[in-house]
Amino acid sequence: MVQVQSSWFPLYDRNPQTFVPSLFDATPADVKAQTHKVWHTPQWPSRIEVTTLAP
Repeated sequence: MVQVQSSWFPLYDRNPQTFVPSLFDATPADVKAQTHKVWHTPQWPSRIEVTTLAP
């Protein structure tokens, strides 16, 4: 599981996963859960690279 967080969430950095004319006017009913999958097989390898900052 990968969790991506932002210091601006939930005030600014929201992606409702549905079309809304303005993100600033999105309501909680506009926000839909989204699942992303990363598949990895010997024939079709994939990866996620994440850069982190030192504390």
